[in-house]
Amino acid sequence: MKRLDKDVAPADDDFWKETVKNVKKIKQVEEKPSAPLIIDDIKDKLEFNNIYTGNKLNELYVGCVDNIDKNTADKFKRGQIAIQRRLDLHGMTEKQAFDAVQDFITKAYMQKLRCVLIVTGKGINHEDTLWYEKKGILKECVPNWLNGELLRPMILSFSYAQPQDGGEGALYVLIRRNRKIT
Repeated sequence: MKRLDKDVAPADDDFWKETVKNVKKIKQVEEKPSAPLIIDDIKDKLEFNNIYTGNKLNELYVGCVDNIDKNTADKFKRGQIAIQRRLDLHGMTEKQAFDAVQDFITKAYMQKLRCVLIVTGKGINHEDTLWYEKKGILKECVPNWLNGELLRPMILSFSYAQPQDGGEGALYVLIRRNRKIT
């Protein structure tokens, strides 16, 4: 074993040896468990048909808070619910962004998170573009993806973020509570 204390003064080394000369190792008794340890199987996949078994879900639109109580809705729209995770889609293709959003929302639901932020960006705005041209593909697509058959059962609402969190270039997403015991 290589000594790391090459620069230790001889007086310090002698002091240390003197200090620990009467130290003796104590035997520890190994305690056996009173009952066998039972570990449940960890589910790494989400069973989508067990998420929501109620009536047909209505399509959500940005800012729709019909299915949550007024107090929570007000806090959600004002950005007063703590953001627990963020996903930034800048620089991603539409396919990469779709996969990232799907994975992000599913993991957030499984981890029992309540509010997440998805940054879509506002899109590129050139002065020479016409007013009717599309300016933000991801900004337009993400709400549609959140209404998809796999993600919609996990989502209560989504709304544009407050300016400090990205404004109209980001969405707060309120995740449905995961109350299933797994």
